[in-house]
Amino acid sequence: MPIEPSRLDDGEFPGLELDSPRPEDGAALWRLARDSRALDLNSPYSYLLWCRDYANTSIVARDASAGPVGFITGYSRPEAPRTLLVWQVAVDRGQRGRGLAAAMLDALARRTGDKLGVDVIETTVTPDNTASNRLFASFAERHRAPVTREVLFDAHDFPEAGHEPEVLYRIGPIPVPAVAQQH
Repeated sequence: MPIEPSRLDDGEFPGLELDSPRPEDGAALWRLARDSRALDLNSPYSYLLWCRDYANTSIVARDASAGPVGFITGYSRPEAPRTLLVWQVAVDRGQRGRGLAAAMLDALARRTGDKLGVDVIETTVTPDNTASNRLFASFAERHRAPVTREVLFDAHDFPEAGHEPEVLYRIGPIPVPAVAQQH
């Protein structure tokens, strides 16, 4: 069941709304991931499927005229359904530096907490991804949630040389009042 879009017209993000992704957003999400130059780019088809099959655990920031300008894809872990694994976070270059990724993450945590009982956020981040490391560390601090970090996949686990290790952030349990609060 899709969420009701919410406006971000608090002065910081005029004209943007947060919404569930739809299959017609798949191409835009693929372009945002490609243009980020930081994310591992998946096939265009995978973004279409993600927008269809994981819409309830993902979020887009939508500009009425330009379509998606940011997204977070995630899924509930099959063995731990109260855990949301955040797969990718991307924000259009023109929207960066204003806290849009944090606003999307807060809204996604609130929504999945309310609707799915999610109280733990997991993600993996490479050591050189300063923006993502800051995003998840500040999320844990903002919500007064404990955070642990450990290498989930070492560099030698990847088929091609040059991939950094993926460090697992486990944030939670997230206190219920923190999940319910507005950004």
